[in-house]
Amino acid sequence: MEKIRGKVIILGDDVDTDQILPGYAMSEPYEEIGKYAMAGLPTEDFKLNREPGCILVAGRNFGCGSSREHAPIALINMGAAAVLADSFARIFFRNGINLGL
Repeated sequence: MEKIRGKVIILGDDVDTDQILPGYAMSEPYEEIGKYAMAGLPTEDFKLNREPGCILVAGRNFGCGSSREHAPIALINMGAAAVLADSFARIFFRNGINLGL
């Protein structure tokens, strides 16, 4: 069994796709959107603590909101090693699987 190690970042419930990837970053190339990941959170704390290989731990309904596939791509391109949550929005969950998150 492979162990994943990384800095853990704790998030709350109902983290939506606009928080995961704000709409203003949607026109950026896929390779660049990782730098905008989680920029929609109401705090700058995430930007200060993020690093490649980080593990996001959230509450209920992670990825709610629009069905944009850009959200999981942003997390992949920012270098997130894993996303753990009590529950995921159905479309985000399916997009995440399809894209290899």
